[in-house]
This record gives sequence, C-alpha cells and structure tokens, in this order.
Amino acid sequence: MKISAISAYSVELALKEGAYSWGTQSFPSFASTVVVVDTDEGLRGYGEICPLGPGYMPSFAEGARAGMKAIAPQLIGLDPREIDVVSNAMDIALKGHPYAKSGIDMAIWDVAAKAAGVPVTTLLGGCYRDAVKLFRVISRDTPQEMVERLCEYRGEGFEQYQMKVGERLDTDLARMEAVTDAILDSETLAADANTGWRQHEAMRVAHEMADRPLYIEQPCLTYEECLAVRPHLNRPLILDEVMDSRHAIRRGAADGAMDVINLKISRFGGLSGARRARDLCVDLGIAMTIEDTWGGEIATAAIAHLAASTPDGFHFQSSAFHDYHSQPIASGGPVVADGHMSVSTEPGLGVEPAWDLLGAPLFTISS
Repeated sequence: MKISAISAYSVELALKEGAYSWGTQSFPSFASTVVVVDTDEGLRGYGEICPLGPGYMPSFAEGARAGMKAIAPQLIGLDPREIDVVSNAMDIALKGHPYAKSGIDMAIWDVAAKAAGVPVTTLLGGCYRDAVKLFRVISRDTPQEMVERLCEYRGEGFEQYQMKVGERLDTDLARMEAVTDAILDSETLAADANTGWRQHEAMRVAHEMADRPLYIEQPCLTYEECLAVRPHLNRPLILDEVMDSRHAIRRGAADGAMDVINLKISRFGGLSGARRARDLCVDLGIAMTIEDTWGGEIATAAIAHLAASTPDGFHFQSSAFHDYHSQPIASGGPVVADGHMSVSTEPGLGVEPAWDLLGAPLFTISS
C-alpha cells in the first residue's frame, strides 16, 4: 500500500455560544484544515488541524496549510502503515512546525487502523474505557454569567470545568471567588490563565485562592515564572503552553513543576508524537488532560482514541471540541452525554467528512 495523494480542505468552525473567550482574546469561529490521505488501494485517512487563532501559540491556519503543502510531496509513495517511517519523513521534509504535521499524521493513523481493520485505540495500545471523561470550558465573562454557565453545564451532566481567566487580575479574582462558591464537592474546577498573569499577579492568586477548591492552570508565560510560583501554591498546578516537547515534560518532572500537564495533539506533531509524550508521562507518573488546540469531529475523534487508550489513573480529562460548534464537519464523531464522550469501535477514527460542507480542496498533491 502506498500514499497516492494528500489533499487539504478549509472549513470555518462557528461557535454555538457566539464566541470563545480567554485571557484577552475572543473569537466567533476558528479556521480548521481537514486533511485527506489517499492510497493506491482505495483506503482514505482523515485528519484535522485547527490552531486556536493566530495569537495563542506559534501556529496559525495558513501556516499549517503552507507546511502541509511543503511536506506532502515527500510522502507520496510511502506506506502509510509504517507510521514511524512517515513521521520521520515529515521531520526530514520540514524542521520544526509540529502543528503543520499533525493533520497528516492523524490521517496516517486513520489509514493504518483501517488497513488493520481495528479502531485507532488498538494501535495506540488498547482501549481502557468506552467513554472519556470531559471537562466543559466556562468562557471568560462576568462572574455572574460564568456561574450561570456552570449551572447550565452541570445540568448537562458535566462534573469537571475549566474557567477562563487571565484578562485582568482583580476581575479574575472576582470570577474565581464566584465560581468556586458555586462549585460542588463532587466537582472539579481549574482556573486557566492561558499564560495571562505576570509572576507577581500569580503570587497574589496563590495567596488569595489558597483555600479555594480549584486547580491553577498555566498562570504565567514562561516555565521559569510558573516554577517560581509553584512553591507558593496550595493548589494543584497544571502546565499547558510550556509543555511542548518530551524534553519539557522530563524537565518539569525533574523540577517537580506540575501535577498535571495538558497534552495537545498538534503541539507534538500529531498522534505519533502525542503517543510518545503520553507514554513518557505514564512512566513519570504524571496525569494528563488530553486534547488539541481546537477542531471539529475529526480532531475530537483523535482526542477520544488517545484518551481512551491512556492507562487508568493517568487520564484526568479531555475536551469534545465538536460539541462547541454550530455545524458538524464530519459524521461518526464521538457522542457527548453526561459529561463523557463515546469512542468509536469502527476501523480507524470512525469519522467521515461532510463533503458537501468542505467543497473543493485547497490543494491536492499526488504522484
């Protein structure tokens, strides 16, 4: 079996609630790229990469597409079942830019699993759970609006939440006070600053939120700032944006810098790198939020497979990004119910793109 063509499609993911807001940023939609890998035996694999806007991380939609266009010619003729060979070929074709490789890598896993007649969970090590525990994002808003959203999501069966902060400290403190007052003993809450606080502000949070029932997530921009705040926190610490390599994970474990990491698939170049990072975390005893930067049904399916194949005790929570959108971009995506999402048992990722919605490809690279 050989890769015969790689195509990319553009799709805009509009938000049900009108906008997604964190720190000082807010977007009504996100530009996603759907990747299709064709083979000479008729099997097709699907992937997706959706950066969270251009200003969140060193990634953006047009950059992903340009990177894929540069990589794709080097992959034509390779066997997609040889996942590590294809992954290595992408690294040779383009140094760095892992997010530009993620959609292709995801599609390669989809093809390889379909060729084997098994779901992607099987290739990732096996399925530990049929349904993956989710958290629901409480988008940045007024304290009262955030409490109302919490109650709404609780009514939908969620028990884990991530509230967005990092805009202005005094308002953030009011938000955290209001939401923690409303949280139940059986629920889990993280306050995610998305790098938005200065070190001295994070120190204030450590003092004023010391007895509040919440995790603190990525308070500051740099690893060093977060590490300086760590000894002053009386709450568990999640590191996200600075956990961008296996080296960073090993360093964080050695420094005792965090209790949980947020493992985003595209930050590690796709399922190949994310699987290696996950297994490293298991070896080091670190729990994980498993998700991606953003995406629709295809990216969410990949999240579900990676999370479901993570050993018990190490999966903290995940996101069902497709549940935030107003229009499906694929059928067969995970079904969300009672704060969990299902994992497909169909071969591959278990999704099929909505071709009428995707329209014509941005480009196709073929032999």
